[in-house]
Amino acid sequence: MILPFIFLIRGAIFLHEAYQTAPSLAILGGAVATMVLLIVYFSYFYGTLTGKIGSLSSFKWRAALALLVVVAYCGNGLLFLSDVHAKTNAVKKEFTSLHPILRLSISTILLIDKDFMLTDASRLPEDYKKMGLKSKKHSLHYRQKNGYVHAFDVRTKGKSELRNFLLTWYFKLMGMNTLRHTGTGDHLHISLKSFDRPTAI
Repeated sequence: MILPFIFLIRGAIFLHEAYQTAPSLAILGGAVATMVLLIVYFSYFYGTLTGKIGSLSSFKWRAALALLVVVAYCGNGLLFLSDVHAKTNAVKKEFTSLHPILRLSISTILLIDKDFMLTDASRLPEDYKKMGLKSKKHSLHYRQKNGYVHAFDVRTKGKSELRNFLLTWYFKLMGMNTLRHTGTGDHLHISLKSFDRPTAI
């Protein structure tokens, strides 16, 4: 069920990293690829049920349905995060500051990980001092030149190591950087490459 949307995210990350594509165009490219995959899905099911490929009219209906599914998925994933998946209301408000690819990666993992908890997203240099840490010059938790934050943190404390392992590899397979932190509370740091700070994670 989630394969087409994983395909969307992986395609968008490929466009982002290989061609430094603008966020909206990267998402659009991934969305088009996902629509093609969904049309293949729908055509397979249609053929299995009817034994026919179908007419041009039925193909148009499949394409329209694929478009509807992708638009609904992207619209929800880009704009909304449930209260139960955000550590605080402030963190929930930070959700839309994240790069669109990161937001869609979160909305996809929520389909199978109901205990997912976003603990941090956008930060300012002084936030590190408040946590008793040295301020950073190149954190991907800062807004980049494209206007988006390129990193977020996920709670791992109190979760099974198997779950944390699978969560880590989900983001790695998507093409993102992952780093387990235990200094300021056990959490998983996820980031998307920024061309403003290419060495930062």
